[in-house]
Amino acid sequence: MIDSHCHLDHEPLYSNINDIIKRSKENGLKKILTISTNSKSFENIKKIINLDEIIYGSIGIHPHESSSDKMDKEFIIENANKFKKIIGVGETGLDFYYENSKKDDQIESFERHIEASIELNYPLIVHSRSAERETFDILNGYKNSDIKILMHCFTGSKEFAKKMMTLNAYFSASGIITFKNSIDLQETFKIIENDKILIETDSPFLAPIPMRGKKNEPSFIKYTLEKLSELRSINFDELENITNDNFERLFFQK
Repeated sequence: MIDSHCHLDHEPLYSNINDIIKRSKENGLKKILTISTNSKSFENIKKIINLDEIIYGSIGIHPHESSSDKMDKEFIIENANKFKKIIGVGETGLDFYYENSKKDDQIESFERHIEASIELNYPLIVHSRSAERETFDILNGYKNSDIKILMHCFTGSKEFAKKMMTLNAYFSASGIITFKNSIDLQETFKIIENDKILIETDSPFLAPIPMRGKKNEPSFIKYTLEKLSELRSINFDELENITNDNFERLFFQK
């Protein structure tokens, strides 16, 4: 299994990182991608990726941070090239639900990340909440640029998923699909093509059933894969291979 999105620099994961890595390996994880959310986060990720061969990282500014923290396109490109285990751009995107940052700042930051990802030919790790129309419209403006899109922790509507499919986007399932009240999302993940699905924990957030109430960690990824296997009527081992292959193709096939 591969955890395509987690935050190892967040507590309580960071202060227990060796145990987290050990449990991840014991539970069959082959790779873990830890995601940057701001400049300080990226500084910690540069250290974390050197702790074990299975850990990779990204570079970017979360939309919540985009009014208070900035990374220009040149900085992203320079550091992605400098650190070979940095393999993705983001977490970026739009969040108009909380609107912790001004909309204009979010959009400007999103566009800088998009342009950096295209120039690098790296996947763009996209967060989108209460901004389906704006997210699609912005990304659609770059559709002729061979952009690689990963919709992280996808919770959007079926209609949004269908629109993003026209941009050849990948979709990552999180522990949310195990929740009893996520029927619509479960139905959406039934229609996404096998070769466009990844799995993630988004740990330390969103622990899946049966681990609800605990701080999430990469070793819990198996519960999301089990639910996805049930929803899609695909054998667990087969779906594990499918999601692993999708990650490898998206992040390592240039």
